[in-house]
Amino acid sequence: MTNFNKQEPVTIIGAGMGGLILARVLYLNHIPVVIYEGEASANVRTQGGKLDIHERDGQIALEIANLTEAFQAIIQDGGEASRVINQEGRILLDNPDDGTHGRPEVLRGDLRDILLNALPDHMIQWNKKLKSVTTLSEGYYELSFEDGTTTTTHMLVGADGAFSKVRPILSEAQPEYTGVASVETYLYNVDEKYSDTAAMVGDGAMYALAPGKGLQAHREPNQVIHTYVTLQRSKEWFNQINFNDTQHVIKHIESEFDGWPESLTALINQTERQPVLRKVYALPIGHRWKLMKGVTLIGDAAHLMPPAGEGANLAMYDGAMLGQAIANHPNDINQAIASYEKDMFPRSEKAAAHADQFLDILLGENTPYQLAEILTETLDGK
Repeated sequence: MTNFNKQEPVTIIGAGMGGLILARVLYLNHIPVVIYEGEASANVRTQGGKLDIHERDGQIALEIANLTEAFQAIIQDGGEASRVINQEGRILLDNPDDGTHGRPEVLRGDLRDILLNALPDHMIQWNKKLKSVTTLSEGYYELSFEDGTTTTTHMLVGADGAFSKVRPILSEAQPEYTGVASVETYLYNVDEKYSDTAAMVGDGAMYALAPGKGLQAHREPNQVIHTYVTLQRSKEWFNQINFNDTQHVIKHIESEFDGWPESLTALINQTERQPVLRKVYALPIGHRWKLMKGVTLIGDAAHLMPPAGEGANLAMYDGAMLGQAIANHPNDINQAIASYEKDMFPRSEKAAAHADQFLDILLGENTPYQLAEILTETLDGK
């Protein structure tokens, strides 16, 4: 048995959604915790686009963290609308937001602000980028940071994403490129400047797809359209593009959508922010490891998968479940970890298999018609 000394904090690497929820649940249970985050501050970069928060996991995590009311205050009205379009611009599915889908949309940055504001300022150590982890005797771990400092901990949680520095002490698995990447673009003041595009996208999410390529756009508050231009191409194909040159990016990416309606290609060629490349990596489906004293993983560090609306939800749920497990086993951290991992492994394996299947539905030979059929069946059965 490993006794949990409440004077020694649980150490979390990463102030993403999962790490923040975990810290919040531990804080509510009067268990000391410290988060080390590599970024210099909470505002050093934008936090990406919208998230749909699911009833089955993300919303449960927020309830456990006593943040449901704050979450409900940032929900985007109408954000659950969805639309599927083919490359000619024909609408195959138009699903308005009637408030019954159970997946309300929020801005990632708004949600992160809620989580940050729910913790004491001193709990997060910013600008502490983890360099390596060394296993010491008696169940302790030494953390070395890029600023030259070190610290030790008896309870370590890797919440540090796809290329986790904590993962290697548990697993030899490495994220692999899925063969898919997205180029992120933005349009602003769309109702006035790009009315045809705004009408095509609609009020929520729009999927304009063809085999091997697609435009996944989201309507955000304040007349913003945020788009992921997705292509099934090799890393080498993307590496030849100079992403420091906006016009160079537009030329290469737009050529892949030759013949598509101008209302759709405007999502590429009219971008008002420098395009950003997002390569999609994944860990093996069913990734797991042997129980190790005083250390575990949550979120993408544990089960990185292609984007399918699951990542942030699973990370928050992982954090909430681990936090509850530690609170339920305050005198035996290893029992807490074992309890958490026993449920997390099959849960994440199922989600990863679904995400892999969803990626094929989005970009496979039967897109966009298969996606429209599946969404129609889901709506009919709700």
